[in-house]
Amino acid sequence: MTNTRLGSALLLLTALGLGQQPGGQMPRIGGAGAGEWMNVRGNPYRARSVTPIPFENSSRIESLLRGGNLYLSLPDAIALALENNLDVESQRLAPGMADSDLLRARGGGQLRGVALTATLLPAGVGGPASPLLNSATPGFTVTNSIAANVTNAALLSEAQNNLSISTGTFSSGAALPAYDPAIAGQLNWQHQTTPQANPFITGASLLLTRMTSGNAGLVQGFSPGTQIAASFSSTAQNNNSIRSTLNPFSNSSFGLTLTQPLLRGFGVRLNRRFIRIAQNNRKVSDLVFRQQVIETVSGIARLYYDLVSLDEDVRVKRQTLALAQRLYEDNRVQVEQGTMASIELVRAQALIAASRQDLVNSEGLAREQELVLKSVLTRRGTADPVIRAARIVPTDPIPIPAQEQVQPVQDLVALALKTRPDLASANLQLASSEITLEGSRNQLLPDIEFIATATNSGLAGQVNPLLGTGGTPPDAAFLGGYGTALAQILRRNYPTYGVGLQINLPLRNRVAQADYVRDLLQLRQSEIRRQQMENQARLEVEDALVALQRSRAAYDAAVETRVYQEQSLAAEQERFAVGLSTTFLLIQYQSMLAQARSTEVAARGACAKALVALERATGRTLEDYGVSIEEAWRGQVSRSPTPIPPEPPGEPAATPAQ
Repeated sequence: MTNTRLGSALLLLTALGLGQQPGGQMPRIGGAGAGEWMNVRGNPYRARSVTPIPFENSSRIESLLRGGNLYLSLPDAIALALENNLDVESQRLAPGMADSDLLRARGGGQLRGVALTATLLPAGVGGPASPLLNSATPGFTVTNSIAANVTNAALLSEAQNNLSISTGTFSSGAALPAYDPAIAGQLNWQHQTTPQANPFITGASLLLTRMTSGNAGLVQGFSPGTQIAASFSSTAQNNNSIRSTLNPFSNSSFGLTLTQPLLRGFGVRLNRRFIRIAQNNRKVSDLVFRQQVIETVSGIARLYYDLVSLDEDVRVKRQTLALAQRLYEDNRVQVEQGTMASIELVRAQALIAASRQDLVNSEGLAREQELVLKSVLTRRGTADPVIRAARIVPTDPIPIPAQEQVQPVQDLVALALKTRPDLASANLQLASSEITLEGSRNQLLPDIEFIATATNSGLAGQVNPLLGTGGTPPDAAFLGGYGTALAQILRRNYPTYGVGLQINLPLRNRVAQADYVRDLLQLRQSEIRRQQMENQARLEVEDALVALQRSRAAYDAAVETRVYQEQSLAAEQERFAVGLSTTFLLIQYQSMLAQARSTEVAARGACAKALVALERATGRTLEDYGVSIEEAWRGQVSRSPTPIPPEPPGEPAATPAQ
């Protein structure tokens, strides 16, 4: 009989999975989100696995390398960022974390929360606090700049865009039922020797008892707050008492207990609040991922246009140096002929030195910008020697339309309020805060529970052979083995029923009142923060529109200024050629032309970046750059790399980095 019960317990444990040996393929948590692992059936004691993150660059970057140069169009730069950028890769894991929270909530657990920050790319060279113009010529004094702060870490570091509107942690509210059923069991064998102070009770001075007992219980919670507990217990006993009518004997029982909260903890909506919040958080994670992609694409466009501007500024500085060298050669010829004072040659040499210094500064800024771009377009930065040595050659010029087509500001603001992921995320967070408030409000109610119990018992055994002739014979219904006791339970021969109320009435209830007030105040703060984010969105749209209009006007003025300076220099060169001008005046005109050309380059870049800022502010970055959020999620862009352009005749390749 004992062996039978032990075998049944082992079979039960094996069915639950405790007896299974580890091995086989574990379900994997990966890019497909909940569909890949949340509904996995099988062994509940086996750990799930997370797919390792690859740190190799996508093959796209290899197709863009040629001759030590990385030929990069803006679409290719965006595609490389979507495939390799680690900020985007990190954010791909956030929806999986939200799925794990949803799974946890479905089991009756509390939430661990989701990430609500999007990472901004580094400012780079040409960003805030980093002047693009490294040669300023105020008035008629030729000057050139020296970088006092050779390395500025602020231009290389990333910032965070916090999308959270919560100012604190909400209370957990009313306790949730455990939705995941749990089985608890126990199996014991015991040999007990008990001296008897009164042998009359047992008929022996020393009571020897051998007992095997086992019990198992199942607990299951349900959405209304209902909790059902089923329990089964069985004991087999054999002793040397001559007073017992049955020996050995078995007694067993099976019971059900139902507990139903009537006030605190009652209601499907209340007890599924964490599931609803987790579902909102899953949507929030998708929105945060979309915001991360927007931030990344906007940052790549900004860094790319800055690199184009820096490369153009290098060409301007080379043109300025070439003009200075030509002036030096012209002056040297005239000095050798005796038609010009030697001091004019010294002035031309000073202009060459200043122009060479400006060129070195511009080339250094361009190299720094290339390093920033490499760090955000690859998974290991410059750890790859091929990437480290490659020079980036941007193949797309900065587009400047003949006339900006800008919608009315009210339309742009309405578009931003409709499409921006951060505002949609704030709305979902606010809805989740209101759901959380339901739990803390319910915690104020009295704790009243309805409890119902039902138990069936069974007893069976053999006639005690030590029972004397004067003993009372056992009831025939109790004679039998373990199966007899189980049959009595199934036939409900010996039932026990009961119902009752359990009441817990706090006389002050200060903890629950404080939690509810605190949560309500935090909800109000979240509403304020939500309005602040909307106000910030309006401000960003209007500011970006003003910046676009201002930068476009500055660009048009810079183009006009450059044209006039070219005409002025040409006229002064003609005067200089016939001896009507001096080297000093010619240097002034050359410097003013150099400044005008650099100003035009900077204005063109500022105009392009202002448009990037407007696209980001209105939330239409992905649409304007043709970015598919599904491809960004997979980390694989289907568009083919842009063909590498042929080398222009006579144009030397970029010098590889040392």
